[in-house]
Amino acid sequence: MKQWFKVVFLTFVVLAFAVSCSDDSEPQPEYLEVTRGNIAGVWKLESWMDAPLSDGSYVYIEFNRSDRSYTMWQNIDSFQLRKLTGLYWIEIDEELGAIIRGSYDHGVGEWAHRYIVSDLTEGTMVWTAKDNESDVSVYVRCELPEEFREQ
Repeated sequence: MKQWFKVVFLTFVVLAFAVSCSDDSEPQPEYLEVTRGNIAGVWKLESWMDAPLSDGSYVYIEFNRSDRSYTMWQNIDSFQLRKLTGLYWIEIDEELGAIIRGSYDHGVGEWAHRYIVSDLTEGTMVWTAKDNESDVSVYVRCELPEEFREQ
């Protein structure tokens, strides 16, 4: 009888171990290296500072890898569409990782911040302002809306 209880107990232990080690967990995303090639394309700002954009607000940015240029369509700081263009650079900091910075064409100046780019996947990336870690922007890869293509 004692042997039977030992066998049953060991069976439960083995089953509990097997269940706890099962591979039913969420698949981990495949993170990409932050390069001009991997961020090339169109991205939409999905959230800023842990909040979605207000209704009707948008920011789209298209990165061109060949000449480090970008085009941005946004209405965050105006009531109508603003199209901005310029150049961007990606630098690698040994401690912080990839940092993106940019300048606007026509002598408007530099971006307000340099951003640490993290969690880059095929469909998302996160930017955190280097000088303000609460300034976090989440971008999702998308198609550029048709109305912006002619701007």
